[in-house]
Amino acid sequence: MELKTMKTRTGKASFTRNLKMTALAIGGSLVLAGCAGNPPTEQFAVTESAVNNAVSAGGTEFAAVEMKSAQDKLKQAEIAMHDKKYDQAKTLAEQAEWDARVAERKAQAMKAEQAVKDSRQGVQELRQESQRTVQ
Repeated sequence: MELKTMKTRTGKASFTRNLKMTALAIGGSLVLAGCAGNPPTEQFAVTESAVNNAVSAGGTEFAAVEMKSAQDKLKQAEIAMHDKKYDQAKTLAEQAEWDARVAERKAQAMKAEQAVKDSRQGVQELRQESQRTVQ
């Protein structure tokens, strides 16, 4: 059996290959940088909507801590956006969105809990009233 060895190219071919790899790496970096350079306007719209929904649901009354966190993060995101720190702005806006969603759900839960309490109180009052009329 004969063993064949592979000849490797050196010189110009190796330089060309290295140059292509370098160009590919730089091109990939530019593409990633281009993506990072876009303002997260869509995320801001979603976040502002979530914050407004939370306020409408009573988040400031029933989930004050979560609402404050959402509003503070949104303000920080706006500052980062102004400073063209788009990655940071997007991250903060996403966090603000989720804080607002938590505040909205918490407010809805608290309102539902209050409605259940009111209903139970109403049932209790009706029972007491019916017992008085029977006696």
